[in-house]
Amino acid sequence: MKLNPLGRTDLRVTELCLGTMTWGSQNTEAEGHAQIDMALDAGLNFMDTAELYAVPGSAETSGRTETIIGNWFKNTGKRDRWILASKIAGGGSRFIREGKRADGASIRAALEGSLKRLQTDYIDLYQIHWPSRGHYNFENGWTYAPHLQDTADVTANLLDMLETLDALIKEGKIRHVGVSNETSWGIMQWLKLAEAHGLPRLVSVQNEYNLTRRQHDLDMAEVSHHENVGLLAYSPLAAGLLTGKYMNGAIPKGSRAEYQKGFWRKNEMSLKAAGDYLDLASRHGLDPAQMALAFCLTRPFVTSVIIGATSTEQLKTNLGAMAVTLQPETLAEIEAIHRRYPRPI
Repeated sequence: MKLNPLGRTDLRVTELCLGTMTWGSQNTEAEGHAQIDMALDAGLNFMDTAELYAVPGSAETSGRTETIIGNWFKNTGKRDRWILASKIAGGGSRFIREGKRADGASIRAALEGSLKRLQTDYIDLYQIHWPSRGHYNFENGWTYAPHLQDTADVTANLLDMLETLDALIKEGKIRHVGVSNETSWGIMQWLKLAEAHGLPRLVSVQNEYNLTRRQHDLDMAEVSHHENVGLLAYSPLAAGLLTGKYMNGAIPKGSRAEYQKGFWRKNEMSLKAAGDYLDLASRHGLDPAQMALAFCLTRPFVTSVIIGATSTEQLKTNLGAMAVTLQPETLAEIEAIHRRYPRPI
């Protein structure tokens, strides 16, 4: 099992990370525990969750995933086998702290709730789930709208959060700090403030990255390389699109597209791109999901690829990507498809 450094820390995380966001909605507690067991047996040491999960987020489901993980820790006594990551919601979710944006006070409150649900004394990597300002992630595509930015002082908000995160590290409740759905400008503001004030340095950024969504190849890759803020790539299968299960109008029962209304990754262009990637995998005798994951593992800026599944069979397939090596001709054909469809979602 390949281990990669988490930023400039002494932690080494496995190149695949166990995603958990369906546990408590699409998956039962028993199914979640079975996935943890399978991933651990396969050699994984890195697991990611969030106070928002299970998804889609709601007052009823949020917090369930952490509770499921906490029960596994209690039942097995194997908390020490995992490098655990979680996140505070970044604001806007009305059912979490009335939708207020993340700040120092809310970080402390959110962390205490997560620790209680997770039944642990500390979280290895604590992340801000999304910025408290306008950004281009999620269904926003590649569109950035400066006129929609929050009017509040971004720098003051970041400094407030960093000071609280620093205090929590000193209290032993978290070990390291990361962000999610961030931009290159945002990461540099975090780093600049940390250096100026002697506060914790970001070790990672968790953004979407897959064959159909490759923004990180550009300025973010440069930031990751020079600043050692590696990518934790989420949705590496484009929420299942790259497995082929949505082709020809199909919406499988229990799938993300059925469960989460407004499934924005599925459109005319994304289906064309997915079709070409599926054809490429078939011609080279590759499982399409494993090809998509293996591609992510080739990227020099990736610290770990987050794999989520709604069944142990899917998880078994995803874990098999670690044994797949993409040949130069396959990688060249992937780049040719990317040239044809640089922005399908």
